[in-house]
Amino acid sequence: MSQPPVALLGLGIMGAGMAGRLLGAGYPLTVFNRSRARADALASKGARVAATPREAAAGATIVISMVADDDASRAMWTGEDGALAAAGKGSVLIESSTVTVGWARELAGMAASRGCEFLDAPVAGTRPHAAAGELLFMVGGEAATLERVRAVLAPMARAIVHVGPTGSGARLKLINNFMAAVQAASFAEALALVEKSGLNPDAALDVLTNGAPGSPMVKTMAQRMTERTYEPPNFALRLMIKDLRYAIGEAGEYGVPFDTARATLGVFERALAAGHGDVDFAAIVEPLRAS
Repeated sequence: MSQPPVALLGLGIMGAGMAGRLLGAGYPLTVFNRSRARADALASKGARVAATPREAAAGATIVISMVADDDASRAMWTGEDGALAAAGKGSVLIESSTVTVGWARELAGMAASRGCEFLDAPVAGTRPHAAAGELLFMVGGEAATLERVRAVLAPMARAIVHVGPTGSGARLKLINNFMAAVQAASFAEALALVEKSGLNPDAALDVLTNGAPGSPMVKTMAQRMTERTYEPPNFALRLMIKDLRYAIGEAGEYGVPFDTARATLGVFERALAAGHGDVDFAAIVEPLRAS
């Protein structure tokens, strides 16, 4: 059987790697990006480049969006040139961006009104994981819809997990990123204290990364913070701030105070004010070093 045509909207840190994986798996792929140069870079690999999201979605059986936030997602899907305007009845629309639960549900309703199926399927992973096909998809929506598109997601994924009804993927992704941000911030403060207090940094890092605190996130932060390698970003600092704000809002809907998220947000906002918004979020340590 021939592989279904796919449209991918957004070719940033994550989207470009995802597009490469789909092309490598032989899927007919149409791409759109607000910056045309990023889309043109994929044309030589076999992608068709569309001038608008609407043009990208026309004729596609599966449409995937991977953009920065609610506003960018809304711009991709809605309006005269949005993908929804051309989405065919029976097509599957997938929002893989990190967005609010409210917007995911609203978008699902718009998709249903056009006779389309919808999944909110954000991912865990960063630039290298996207390029290597090692993303973890957290999928909200109908299980049967996921099965329709599982083969398309597979080249991009190390795991594809159905986590519940519409909005569940978006919610779990916010929880996931909240926990990642807290770990990063706590390690940044720990590293600043190690350095300023004169502890042997090699011995201290060996204990912190190989003992109980040594999660994969802490290990990653230890490497990037000690090497001060913040570019190219695997995950931009300003996007983690957005995710924390979304997570705090979602927690508030259920009466969960998210005090650690609020404290972590302060650490990230200090780094944003110091000019580190567009580099890797490991740069949150730099204002602590400078204080």
